[in-house]
Amino acid sequence: MRNPFGRRGGRGAAAAHPTDATPRRTPHSPAPTPHRAARAAAAVACGALPALAFPAPALWWFAYVALVPWLLLLRTAPTARRAGLEGWLGGLGFMLAVHQWLMPSLHVFILVVAGLLGLLWLPWGWLVRAMLADEPSGPRAAAALIVVPSGWLLIELVRSWEGLGGPWGLLGASQWQVGPALRLASVGGVWLVTLLVVAVNTAFALLVVSAAAVRLTALVGLVVCALIVSTVWWGVAPPREQGTARIAVVQPGVYDGSGGAERRFARGEELTRELVGQDVDLVVWGESSVGSDLTARPDLANRLAALSRAVDAPILVNVDARRSDRPGIFKSSVLIGAQGPTGERYDKMRLVPFGEYIPARPVLGWVTSFGKAATEDRRRGTEPVVMTVPAQDGRPALRIGPLVCFESAFPDMSRRLTRDGAALLIAQSATSTFQDSWAPAQHASLAALRAAETGRPMVHATLTGISAAYGPDGRRIGTPLGTDQSAAVVYDVPLSQATTGYVRYGDWPLYFALTVLAALCAAEGMGALRRPESELRAPRARTARGSGERRGR
Repeated sequence: MRNPFGRRGGRGAAAAHPTDATPRRTPHSPAPTPHRAARAAAAVACGALPALAFPAPALWWFAYVALVPWLLLLRTAPTARRAGLEGWLGGLGFMLAVHQWLMPSLHVFILVVAGLLGLLWLPWGWLVRAMLADEPSGPRAAAALIVVPSGWLLIELVRSWEGLGGPWGLLGASQWQVGPALRLASVGGVWLVTLLVVAVNTAFALLVVSAAAVRLTALVGLVVCALIVSTVWWGVAPPREQGTARIAVVQPGVYDGSGGAERRFARGEELTRELVGQDVDLVVWGESSVGSDLTARPDLANRLAALSRAVDAPILVNVDARRSDRPGIFKSSVLIGAQGPTGERYDKMRLVPFGEYIPARPVLGWVTSFGKAATEDRRRGTEPVVMTVPAQDGRPALRIGPLVCFESAFPDMSRRLTRDGAALLIAQSATSTFQDSWAPAQHASLAALRAAETGRPMVHATLTGISAAYGPDGRRIGTPLGTDQSAAVVYDVPLSQATTGYVRYGDWPLYFALTVLAALCAAEGMGALRRPESELRAPRARTARGSGERRGR
């Protein structure tokens, strides 16, 4: 009898023969299980492997095979419970590796966070074993090429919720510098790229362990993936460029300790004055570039207005301070013109868990005694804002969509700004806490995905690096400012009014994955209903050990 996935009976089938003291292995049954501790360690290590595909290692090609060891391990799990455990351990390893730069802030608490988020991979472990264990049939192998990636994508959807840390480390984001993958993102966002990457990994896993007929199915799957990428590459035109904007980025460098905010502001002034006469359309400062509310500090507002007049361009600053007109601390993008603040302001909506607020502070407030967790929760904005840089000196007006810090990791936010009319996306960031880690490079790379998805150029401006600019196709423009630089740079950013498939149709790959998994659950439910009642109530077979003892009497 075959189970709903078409698997052979495995260990249970061998134990059902009371005349055999030792279970017999079929030609295609898994090899004997290694020691549990060794498998557990292997699961953590296998889960961590995909982190090498992200910056700073940036081995983008490795993403297409990085999951294969983990898939093979889950395939050979002796039981579904063990597969779930190894799915969880691999998820823990993945979370630790992708977020290892958080250790200075969270210390040992990062193990708790990674352990909780790793639970999302527990059902994926069951799913992988169900689809790949034993010798999968051709139809089951073909289904695995769709089902396994859909399961992974559902995990990415759940953990993309801000309260669980947001969409940092989505597998598709590892392809930020690959032209065909960026074109794919313009059709279905980073989600479609993730589906493709996991499908290729699944196909390679099938090639390793399967018989000739199933290997043919895996090869066909790889060919289909290649055809999809090729079709999008040749059939979907890159965004047509319509004019350029000269955007200046001011990166003051690291200024911490006593008086750091004032020294950071002064260095920003000094660098901005170097832009005089360079005919820029907009000057962008990084996150927390202004440490006091401008209403309470008119002297700072006047200094910024003088800078705007000197460079003949508005300045987009970021104020990280307690507001004078309402309670609490906000992080706000504020546009400064020749006469001071223009009234265009965006308050950050999605905050960094533990870094900017403590979830369930009455319960988890003790975390502030470790690392650099937020001692006071910052307040949230209520809606996205598209600002208008006024036309002047023959230059047309420019509509910009600001994002603050890790908001650039959320595809839906940049899509919303684009649909609201933004011609240029801007992310103001500060990763100085993680200056010597992988975080600055990972964060800067996200802007390439957001640009490709929306068909809008994006500028990533930071206090301490890495600052960079990307065209409407996700291609990097000019030279980025590294974490060892304190400088101002001007980027000639190509503009576009094209509407990408992702902007038009949204997160359709997520709906596709949900439909696949719903169809799988429905098929399993129908299969269970068709089983004879006697089969569902059949007593558990004696173990081989018990049978041997009975025979020896």
